[in-house]
Amino acid sequence: MSVGKGRLAELVALRTRLAQEIDACESVRDLAALARQYRETIREIDEIQNGEDGDDRAAELVRRHHQGR
Repeated sequence: MSVGKGRLAELVALRTRLAQEIDACESVRDLAALARQYRETIREIDEIQNGEDGDDRAAELVRRHHQGR
């Protein structure tokens, strides 16, 4: 993981890792769990990038950027 890099960077690293795990997965049961976690991670990344995560510093910067500040 990208410890100390911020929540968005950690989520992106997790997304990459999950994608690798999904590609290598041979168990249907495990694949379902990995796919759920992947979807949740993608949702969180989208929320941060769209400025919907009010408690995150990166989200605040994205909001300011979109507002032209």
